[in-house]
Amino acid sequence: MNIKSNIRLEYKDSKSCEIVYKSLEVDNEGFVQGSLKDNAINFKIESDELGSFLATADDLIASEILAESIIKNTIKKEI
Repeated sequence: MNIKSNIRLEYKDSKSCEIVYKSLEVDNEGFVQGSLKDNAINFKIESDELGSFLATADDLIASEILAESIIKNTIKKEI
């Protein structure tokens, strides 16, 4: 079985988008293909096993939530 998914994340500005993309890029190598365009990141996940697919998707989403939280908290402190 081959499981495929595309996940698109959109941001308010290209700076935040690029920060998240670069933050996640290291962890994704070999597991998730990502591309950056304007204010959005497109991720492609592909796996032959459902368990691996779900673990990869879960890790990607959890890491994105953390990166976004760090950006929000950093902006609040700068104001």
